Amino acid sequence: MPSRNLYEVVPASGKGGSLFYLSVLCFIAALGGLLFGFDTAVISGTVDSLRAQFNLSSMMEGWVVSSALLGCIMGACFAGLLSDRFGRKKILILAAILFLVSAVGSAIPPNVTILVYARLLGGLGVGIASMLSPLYISEYSPAHLRGRLVALYQLAIVLGVLLAYCSNALIAAYAQANCGTEAGGSMDWMFVRESWRGMFMAEALPATAFLLLLFCVPESPRWLAKQGEHSHAFEYLSRVLGEHEARRELDQLSELLQTEEARLSYLFRPGLRLALLAGILLPFFSQITGINVIIYYGTTIFQQAGFAGSSAFETQILIGLVNFIFTLFAIWKVDQLGRKPLLQAGAIGICLILGVLSVYYGNEKVSAALVAVLFCLHVACFAFSFGPVVWIVVAEIFPTKIRGRAMSVGTFMVWISCALVAQSFPYLRDHLGPAKVFLVYAILLLPSIFFIYFKVPETKGKTLEEIEKQWQS
Repeated sequence: MPSRNLYEVVPASGKGGSLFYLSVLCFIAALGGLLFGFDTAVISGTVDSLRAQFNLSSMMEGWVVSSALLGCIMGACFAGLLSDRFGRKKILILAAILFLVSAVGSAIPPNVTILVYARLLGGLGVGIASMLSPLYISEYSPAHLRGRLVALYQLAIVLGVLLAYCSNALIAAYAQANCGTEAGGSMDWMFVRESWRGMFMAEALPATAFLLLLFCVPESPRWLAKQGEHSHAFEYLSRVLGEHEARRELDQLSELLQTEEARLSYLFRPGLRLALLAGILLPFFSQITGINVIIYYGTTIFQQAGFAGSSAFETQILIGLVNFIFTLFAIWKVDQLGRKPLLQAGAIGICLILGVLSVYYGNEKVSAALVAVLFCLHVACFAFSFGPVVWIVVAEIFPTKIRGRAMSVGTFMVWISCALVAQSFPYLRDHLGPAKVFLVYAILLLPSIFFIYFKVPETKGKTLEEIEKQWQS
């Protein structure tokens, strides 16, 4: 696909829209993904310190890690209903406030109970943002760019993960360098003596930026059209698409809104049932890959494999870089190659790597370097497939009137399966061993290869309204 200048006017006739303005809107919305990634990954650098400070059992360790995921589930459940009722922008602002409160609350808890409550609040923010950020981007994006623009959200998640790893490593290095000094004070307490507190507090900076920038963006034009505010919908959409294209898409939307039902039961009609099935199973398969085991427990796994403390943090940064690079590849190719080929290649690759990990961990001697290589390959396959593409597909396939609530179903499945994986991994690791755990993940993921090939439709190059008409036909 030929590259386009950020200041290009689209279309050429009539008053045009700015791709630069569209990019700014997508960048601000994607910050929700950055906070999603930071909030979920920051815990990886704190697990060992929390276990020692609060004397956590393996089950309690899993609960501290997955408590945020319970908040994610709750946030995903209500985000769709709230956004369909009050708008996308207002509920994104709520998510930003929750991120900020959680960052401060997680940094200063006197006991593990308060920490869990703070992590729950952060999880609520993640659950809301994980549904609304890609939805907001998809409702503004032109068809020929929608894949890569929604994939910016996944890139922001990856960048958030990488920033959390770097932040954790820097704070850990600072604490080690200043250990034994007699500085005292709150900074010494938060960044040296109990450095895990500083790791949580670092999230307050991007959370504040996200909150302030959200006041600068307009409401989703498709939500405004659904509410009958046609003049505002046309005004905002024409800024990014141009008057001619905005009028065409809003005319299509108006036609569909007259026939759509505003109930979730609408998804059980013939044709749309497959959209619902894809919206449930693709998010489930994305978590069964075991990606969050690497993100949440990677530092601990590397230390058990033989890496020293600082080397384990550095290896996590390497994984974050691999994640970032291959997400860029997905953004580059998703609108050219399509959604299905990337999903199929990723599913096959991850199944093979999980099988190799299972066989390798069955041996008595485990090489730390080989573990790092296999984890990097796993993350690479995830980063160009399930990571960005699932969010793209789920943001595309549902009807406008119930898109928020329908996306909540898919996002709920992401977080319920993610919570189960995160909560169960410490217990399964201690009782079954890593080899059998990776084998279980591989077996559960295997059906995804066939489901993607036979049931998932290709949606590249189509407007949201054209995709909806495809289901109805």
